[in-house]
Amino acid sequence: MEIKTKIIRNKEKPIQNYRFIIQSSFALLCVWIGIEFCLFNRYLETGGTAAFFHRPSGVDGFLPISSFMSFYLFITTGEIHYAHPAGLFIFLAIILVSFVFGKAFCSWLCPVGFISELVGDFGEKLLKKIFKRRIHLPRWIDYPLRSLKYLLLGFLLYSVFFLMSTVAIQAFLDSPYNIVADFKMYYFFADISQTTLIILAGLFILSIFIRNFWCRFLCPYGALLGIVSFLSPNKIKRNAVSCIDCGLCAKACPSYIKVDKVKTVISDECNTCLSCVDACPVEDTLDLKSVLTNNKKVNKKYVAIGVVSIFMLVTGYGMISGHWDNNISKKEYLIHYKMMNSYGHPTGTAAIKEFNKEAASNNINEKNKISGELNGTEQKIRFK
Repeated sequence: MEIKTKIIRNKEKPIQNYRFIIQSSFALLCVWIGIEFCLFNRYLETGGTAAFFHRPSGVDGFLPISSFMSFYLFITTGEIHYAHPAGLFIFLAIILVSFVFGKAFCSWLCPVGFISELVGDFGEKLLKKIFKRRIHLPRWIDYPLRSLKYLLLGFLLYSVFFLMSTVAIQAFLDSPYNIVADFKMYYFFADISQTTLIILAGLFILSIFIRNFWCRFLCPYGALLGIVSFLSPNKIKRNAVSCIDCGLCAKACPSYIKVDKVKTVISDECNTCLSCVDACPVEDTLDLKSVLTNNKKVNKKYVAIGVVSIFMLVTGYGMISGHWDNNISKKEYLIHYKMMNSYGHPTGTAAIKEFNKEAASNNINEKNKISGELNGTEQKIRFK
């Protein structure tokens, strides 16, 4: 039987206000990037007659598939692809944040996570007035639904790592479709179809009744970060001796983790938002601790500073190293913009395999062409 010690009230200030400020600031940054991109798109729409605005490279962060493929190309060849280089550094920054602080990106920086959180807060207030409690799906429904995001992630990993060769990845990233992928994304929402609008409305309504519906059940990015988070040396730990079993930590958790029932929170759904730590009324009972410092407590403010600093350092390195902006000219963009609707990409396993063959064939032809040119040059030199 565990001996309870004298209760010392937790007087540490909560971190949630700081987290909200960071989330809001990052969301505003994304809005500014969106405005700049709209102005750049306007320039292309008018055929170059409107005022020119520089394309914001930060928009690459909204192209997760292209960024992931760029990451694959980088680790296999060492090449930073020219089309959306900022996407690679944003991807690396997010992965590094997750490795150090778990899925902290989702609760501290992600604009979609921020919106989902605001909708969830509204939904909880509404449902508490109606049902007097939070609605949580039973396990037999929750677990299968949570697996959906892993199935989506699995298909992406299978397509990139197993179906597509390095040559095919290179060919896709070089393709006109990838070059205009950001514009394709823009018009997906700007010229939104009725079906897409119904789906988005459905996700919004579901997020009111089931907190973080998209993030919890459908986001493959979140699934990837959840896996990476298991490698993080920093985990939320509960002191069972001083714990008074009030259950406030579990009630505060937006991911419905039973924090009050475990000594160490090991979950792919933990976003390191620290809501549970803030809710704990007893000093030194629930804290983020690091195995690297013999389970020494990590100050909550260090988490805030660390998440922002890691993201800024990685993306900042991309900027100062000259690998942030792409080298596609205005003239090239104007040409691609006019032909954008004719560009496509492989969909489905069969199409990807066919794309592999075409990429391999084109690669061989290109090598033969280069080889022929080199041989011709050598013969000219000998003749001279």
